[in-house]
Amino acid sequence: MTDRTAEERTLVLLRHAKAEQPGSSPDAERRLSARGHADAAAAGAWLARHGLLPDVVLCSPARRTRQTWHGVALGMTGSPPEGGPAGSSPVVRYEAAAYEARPEDLLALLRSVEPAAGTVLLVAHNPGISLLSALLDPKRADPDGLRTTDLVIHRPPSPWPNLTPNTAPITTRHTARG
Repeated sequence: MTDRTAEERTLVLLRHAKAEQPGSSPDAERRLSARGHADAAAAGAWLARHGLLPDVVLCSPARRTRQTWHGVALGMTGSPPEGGPAGSSPVVRYEAAAYEARPEDLLALLRSVEPAAGTVLLVAHNPGISLLSALLDPKRADPDGLRTTDLVIHRPPSPWPNLTPNTAPITTRHTARG
């Protein structure tokens, strides 16, 4: 990979899809609901239509975020995530630090991405992912935060290791529904 220009660097924030209500199992084991599976596939189809196929995926290890990523990958390609978008596989990192993360924790994960990566997809939870979006672009962030399967596209001008607050403008928002 060669280093990308500012126009080619894209951050896609995705709050996980709709999950089952909390029950007797641990929070990290909550599964997606039927609607969540459909919405995740719709998110992947939307990303593919807009040419936003990730080079790197950072994903919380919670079941609902892993299932969201799997549905997104299916929606992008029509095949399981091992096949990858457009015939290539993104680097997928299941990051424990993304579960119950503060925005600063998520920002640190993003800074660990190889500078040459063009598009990064972060699949995580509220309130951290909403607060991260607001940290990166306080003026354009939705004051209500991200809803389930909300996609927010940020365009950082600098390489990932140099990402700082208030430097990655939001260019697009989309709520995926299947």
